[in-house]
Amino acid sequence: MKRLFALAIPLAALAVAATATGRPTASCPTLNAGTLTIGTDNPAYPPWYGGNQGHGWKISDPYSGKGYESAVAYAVARELGYSKAKVKWVYVPFSKSFAPGKKSFDFDITQISYTPERAKVVDFSSSYYDVNQAIVVRNGTPIAKVRSVAGLRPYTLAAQLGTTSLNFIRSKIEPKSLRVYGTNDKAVFALKNKLVDGVVVDLPTAFYVTAVQVPNSKILGQFASTTGEHFGMVFQNGNPLRACVNRALATLKRNGTLKRIQATWLSKVVSVPVLK
Repeated sequence: MKRLFALAIPLAALAVAATATGRPTASCPTLNAGTLTIGTDNPAYPPWYGGNQGHGWKISDPYSGKGYESAVAYAVARELGYSKAKVKWVYVPFSKSFAPGKKSFDFDITQISYTPERAKVVDFSSSYYDVNQAIVVRNGTPIAKVRSVAGLRPYTLAAQLGTTSLNFIRSKIEPKSLRVYGTNDKAVFALKNKLVDGVVVDLPTAFYVTAVQVPNSKILGQFASTTGEHFGMVFQNGNPLRACVNRALATLKRNGTLKRIQATWLSKVVSVPVLK
């Protein structure tokens, strides 16, 4: 994980890259000239992605422009000068998106939290969403009556391997028992089938878990962030496109676009109680 990999960009892409002005430039390179290639995981879950499944994606379709991350990605693309037709989505497993090595995308957007360790081998954009973790439990179980972080410690909790949700459980909750799963789906399956008492995920994902994946479940609460955790788009280490995307994000924040997208797709997150 300590080795840094050089950025390899086709010369053709360096020669022509779209910008908000529509003029070619070498300062915002893409893997393929005239196309912005964006990576994300599969399935593509609400509220991050929306629409019906399609283009090879299950649950939802990143090409739809619906869902928070899809809408943000297309808004950034527009700022860079790319029409929707010039955006290409590629499947990238979550754990591979921030692993060392050459990337098959210009940037990846898959609820990837910035951490210093990850930033040693990939580059991150500035924040496009500030994150709170949350815990989902089954209704009618003893844990469903808990109202504090300390009250969670006697129970068995679960999270996906390699996530900040897992790090949060280990560092802030320290439960009696912890089960780690290779994918979030497997952690949620464990909750649904009563193998664990609760699963920790980011707050917007918790809404999808309770609405679709685990019947008779609820969001017990969210945890106030004390670390400034945030999601960033991921780039191959050293990719100059990051600066272009950061400028685009700054514009979207300044003109209110990012706030409007969040209000459209993540409006429910403010109503969840905070566990302390």
